[in-house]
Amino acid sequence: MEPSNRTAVSEFVLKGFSGYPALERLLFPLCSVMYLVTLLGNTAIVAVSMLDARLHTPMYFFLGNLSILDICYTSTFVPLMLVHLLSSRKTISFTGCAVQMCLSLSTGSTECLLLAVMAYDRYLAICQPLRYPVLMSHRLCLMLAGASWVLCLFKSVAETVIAMRLPFCGHHVIRHFTCEILAVLKLTCGDTSVSDAFLLVGAILLLPIPLTLICLSYMLILATILRVPSATGRSKAFSTCSAHLAVVLLFYSTIIFMYMKPKSKEARISDQVFTVLYAVVTPMLNPIIYSLRNKEVKEAARKAWGSRWACR
Repeated sequence: MEPSNRTAVSEFVLKGFSGYPALERLLFPLCSVMYLVTLLGNTAIVAVSMLDARLHTPMYFFLGNLSILDICYTSTFVPLMLVHLLSSRKTISFTGCAVQMCLSLSTGSTECLLLAVMAYDRYLAICQPLRYPVLMSHRLCLMLAGASWVLCLFKSVAETVIAMRLPFCGHHVIRHFTCEILAVLKLTCGDTSVSDAFLLVGAILLLPIPLTLICLSYMLILATILRVPSATGRSKAFSTCSAHLAVVLLFYSTIIFMYMKPKSKEARISDQVFTVLYAVVTPMLNPIIYSLRNKEVKEAARKAWGSRWACR
């Protein structure tokens, strides 16, 4: 039987951090700076990877995909979040909420798979250097990246359609700064078992399994590094691997906390804090950790910048 208090929804209110005015004033400049760094850093990596022929390799192909993902991911909600931090009216239309939910789910899910693909690529490059050009062909790169984007898009469309077709009852205040699917499902009064099942299966496929593959890849990489005779080479490789793992663990641990914890009808401020960590902080760190510390990228950037000024 349908609940009697079911109402048609035209818009939602994103409560966000409105209960903490001092925190909103602090978050606006912080998130603005982090978003700007994310845009500039990732755009620079994409541009340099395309302009310099020396970077037309699988590693930089995947880095370019990761940078595009980070730009798309943060842009799905950060601009609106920044507007709402300064505004007393914090609304989003029903359609806008559905689009935001789908795009953030899709790009976030794709990043989970792409990080695993990148770890596998580094494993082949370091542990199988002689066979690497054959094993990681251009065709395989396209297939791995394309499959990650397409499969996660289909998964996210299905999850969004199922969630947004549920009946919404009572108030339409989302206790989050974005249309995060778990926060939206807290407003429904229908049977969410199908949506919950989709989310659980997706979480298992996209979180512990890729993270296990990433950790296994880096364990094999570290085992190979330990056999490097040069102490300088070992130190550099350890530094790079540990930095990569730190970003990966930050990203995965916060998402696993969000999507694999016991379900609760009560919204917590910690959910929003963890969302900021994996959806704002990590995309800002990715270009710094993965590329801007890389000698080849810095040389390519200097070359591109020098050529630009030479043309003038």
